[in-house]
Amino acid sequence: MPVENGGSAPRLRGLLVPVGVHGPSMSPTLRHGDAVLVRPGGRPIRPGDVVVAVFRARPDLLVIKRAVRPQDGGWWVRGDNDLGTDDSRTYGVADVRGRVLVRYWPRPGRIGRLPL
Repeated sequence: MPVENGGSAPRLRGLLVPVGVHGPSMSPTLRHGDAVLVRPGGRPIRPGDVVVAVFRARPDLLVIKRAVRPQDGGWWVRGDNDLGTDDSRTYGVADVRGRVLVRYWPRPGRIGRLPL
């Protein structure tokens, strides 16, 4: 779910923030065109959570990925679709901006945790 924004990724503000999914990197969990609600802050991130993050090497790119493990004060993140994702294997550690709570369009439902 990349969002280019002229040099720095947008900040997530509010209790729940709507975010659109762009691209195939989180398929089949999330698909291009889905819309999710993200909660900045809240409980600590755990491995398996779907998160919105910014890679330190690409501060202009806001992405939705799955948290794998804490690393160097940030998170190692990966897309669910190994054939169509640029993730920490490409860009390194990411800083998490929020946790995806629910998909609300077009197929409402909770975003579950996958075993890693």
